[in-house]
Amino acid sequence: MNDQGKSDIVLNQTELIAVLVAFIGDKPCVMTIDNGSKLPSGPFELSHKNLQAGLRDWIRKQTQHPIGFLEQLYTFADRNRIPDHPEVRTISISYLGLVRQHQINKKLIQWHDWYRHFPWEDWRRGKPEIIEILIKHLLHWANTKEGLTLVQHKRIAFLFGMDHYHWNEDLILQRYELLFEAGLVFESGSTLQTGEPMFADHRRILATAIARLRAKIKYKAVVFELMPEQFTLLQLQRNVEGLIGQTLHKSNFRRMIEQQGLIEETGGYENESRGRPAKLFTYRRSVMDERALSGSKLPLFKNNLN
Repeated sequence: MNDQGKSDIVLNQTELIAVLVAFIGDKPCVMTIDNGSKLPSGPFELSHKNLQAGLRDWIRKQTQHPIGFLEQLYTFADRNRIPDHPEVRTISISYLGLVRQHQINKKLIQWHDWYRHFPWEDWRRGKPEIIEILIKHLLHWANTKEGLTLVQHKRIAFLFGMDHYHWNEDLILQRYELLFEAGLVFESGSTLQTGEPMFADHRRILATAIARLRAKIKYKAVVFELMPEQFTLLQLQRNVEGLIGQTLHKSNFRRMIEQQGLIEETGGYENESRGRPAKLFTYRRSVMDERALSGSKLPLFKNNLN
């Protein structure tokens, strides 16, 4: 009860939100609306047959784009998620969707390189310069706001690869949440240039999706849901590298892919600008189907980092 003897009223609304991922060149991109500030979303309505049907309906209306692979990601229901509407609790049921390259229509919708939102996550050309800036601000925050205890120092070191800790690409969500907690992203009031912001907690939702995808490709060959029907080994490696934000050892990667029997030659070649034509391959979906039925898991890459 409040001071007037009346109970506080909180209105609940449920929305469906999509993190749709595709590759444009070697860039992992996310589908956006409103000039890159939002993920496609809309309310779950009575006319929707089910959650997935409702989401596909909103995607079609907002982006005019077909969707293939789709799985539920997470439900976000924190208070005060939507700015300027504290009286409404918005419950967002999010989904991760993967779009093949040949299905991309770049004219109709806005695809954003996801590293524009998380520049500290892309290590393909070496350690990003922004890392040292973030660490400096994090240590200052921990020292002035909470006291730089051993636990706090270890938390920063563990998440950002300091001291004897190695960078772990799977911890993207934990890194973003620490930066938010420290007030080092726009969404929590920062004026630092720490990646392009997004509406409400859409950047956190995107980080959740990237973390899921980075972890998933290590035990399931979902990367092929992002590939064209025919591809070169170099294209496959570049796409995996784009997802994890790190480079892989070329020879080890190719040996591992061939040993797993996930792909087969098509007999065709792709003419490249330099060197001899590259062989074209296709994905052997039957291999993964058989291993799924037997209950075995197959890492897509393992210990192949340069």
